[in-house]
Amino acid sequence: MDNQELLKITVKAADDKRAEDIMALNMKGISLIADYFIICHGNSDKQVQAIAREMKEKAQENGYDVKRIEGLDEARWVLIDLGDVVAHVFHRDERSYYNLERLWGDAPLEDIRSELNS
Repeated sequence: MDNQELLKITVKAADDKRAEDIMALNMKGISLIADYFIICHGNSDKQVQAIAREMKEKAQENGYDVKRIEGLDEARWVLIDLGDVVAHVFHRDERSYYNLERLWGDAPLEDIRSELNS
């Protein structure tokens, strides 16, 4: 199992729960924390929680360990640490405030179009 497969599984899980504006940043050589950051958002607390739970469940079903989940109860910014893939699931209002895309603007975007439902 590799990081690219985990990335695809996690992106598809987010898309299945109707996460919005899903993007994957390739953090190789930029961050020591992870190879990929997934960033997306939901429009309500319940949707944010559903997206995060789906990512966790699909990763576990495919044999990946979930190292840690932070922020699930508050559902404003949920961080799912899957090792080499870290997912950031924001509430819509929080995403623009933290603007991780700008913070990590030097990271190239990973092509995830094939994982997204049209």
